[in-house]
Amino acid sequence: MKLGLFGYGKMGKAIEQIAENQGIEIVWRIRRDDTPTPSLLRQADVIIEFTRPEAAFENVMMCLQSGVPVVSGTTGWLDRLPEAQQFCLENKGALLWASNFSVGVNLFFALNRRLAQLMADRPEYAASLVETHHIHKLDAPSGTALTLANELIENTDRYEGWSLAPASESEHTLPITAIREGEVPGTHLVRWQSPVDEISIEHKAHSRAGFAAGAVLAAQWLVDKQGVFGMGDVLGI
Repeated sequence: MKLGLFGYGKMGKAIEQIAENQGIEIVWRIRRDDTPTPSLLRQADVIIEFTRPEAAFENVMMCLQSGVPVVSGTTGWLDRLPEAQQFCLENKGALLWASNFSVGVNLFFALNRRLAQLMADRPEYAASLVETHHIHKLDAPSGTALTLANELIENTDRYEGWSLAPASESEHTLPITAIREGEVPGTHLVRWQSPVDEISIEHKAHSRAGFAAGAVLAAQWLVDKQGVFGMGDVLGI
């Protein structure tokens, strides 16, 4: 497999190390000030895109327009993701976007969905989310927190939406607290609290290695496929 890296920051470098350890060839690396061309993009069998929220849509569209499968892990551009997905389907391309590529986080997503289902008939419990990341992260709440929030809301009819705490105190709004400190790779806590007890599930990343390994796994899986996918498809969950 020939892999292209669209974005060569900390995540791009972590992906590069894991890919090279697996014997995967990196055919090009695009940095922020580079100007890629379709002919360059087509040198890769699949592209992994980790850039910035304001650039992600154009970067993903450039990959799709060049006919190259693309795995995107950039968060903060969900308002335009459906547009990219629609273009992908209409043009028989391949796009895999995930808010988090960690295998552990995707198992955590499944636990969150199941816990929300169990709590659907337990009105004495109120849910809340807390996410903590490094000070360099641009979007808040994190894409992972949004996935957790949206899937929690979908699996119980108690909440109509979410808000960054303490913006809303409505019992029908799920509060998310976003903390930015140090170099924390990513910690996500889902809490269900009642007057007498509390149930919490938490995922804590120790490094970027889990995210990078999952992105490489997703890229390997996406080769020769058509359609719009997520990590649930890769992992079969």
